[in-house]
Amino acid sequence: MFEASCHCGAVHIDVSRAPAHLTECNCSTCRKFGTRWAYYTKDEITIRAAPGATVAYVHGDRTLETHHCRVCGCITHWWGISTETADRCAVNARLMPPKDIEGIRIRHFDGADSWTYLD
Repeated sequence: MFEASCHCGAVHIDVSRAPAHLTECNCSTCRKFGTRWAYYTKDEITIRAAPGATVAYVHGDRTLETHHCRVCGCITHWWGISTETADRCAVNARLMPPKDIEGIRIRHFDGADSWTYLD
């Protein structure tokens, strides 16, 4: 079991397995958020937080709902909200203990232009 938590501890996310890799994306939102994503299906994660503990932000093509903690502002995860992304989600791996993700490959995704991995 892996866990991610925001800075203040109001939001905890449990994941069932180590991520296959981490993705660093250069799209306008990910670049500004400073996130590094670990991908899962929705049934592989459990969010432990009070109702309303996160706030959703939907941008651009409206395929993802990116959540942040209402108290400390940390980007915690995103949910797929379109037909194409309905079962997908990602956890901000920067909220996981560094030793838990040490050695996991970081892939660079060009979400700003070519929509392909650069490695």
